[in-house]
Amino acid sequence: MKNHHYKTTISWTGNKGTGTSSYRAFERAHEISVEGKPTIPASSDPSFRGDPARYNPEELFLASLSSCHMLWYLHLCSEAGVVVIEYTDHATGTMVEEANGGGHFSEVVLYPNVVVSDAAMIDKANELHHTANQFCFIANSCNFPILHKPSTRFSGF
Repeated sequence: MKNHHYKTTISWTGNKGTGTSSYRAFERAHEISVEGKPTIPASSDPSFRGDPARYNPEELFLASLSSCHMLWYLHLCSEAGVVVIEYTDHATGTMVEEANGGGHFSEVVLYPNVVVSDAAMIDKANELHHTANQFCFIANSCNFPILHKPSTRFSGF
């Protein structure tokens, strides 16, 4: 077994001068950084007094699931001889907010739109989404369903 370690820095930038002296006295703005990479402007969801122009944790979580799935999927396709020439995903997620203010994701649906170079590859291309889900590190860390509704079509080079 091999361990991988990751390090991020979160810096709150929303102090308007009085810190967290009241619920409305501060902004939820913060920055996510990793050494040597561009900084990501973040905030809470607008429903929780966040800045809609910044990424929120729920969007980043959904993007992590979608990205991890895509990377495993492309890897598996390359091994199986399925030539993918385009891939997009318009993922959706449902988060349930509890009466106490806490919450959790109850479901994520990935909608991979895949273009392959040969029509004979479509069935195999669709099958590999299931395998990619089994390998995805992020999906394996979740306690809710991650569904896949792929659309695969053929397009010559």
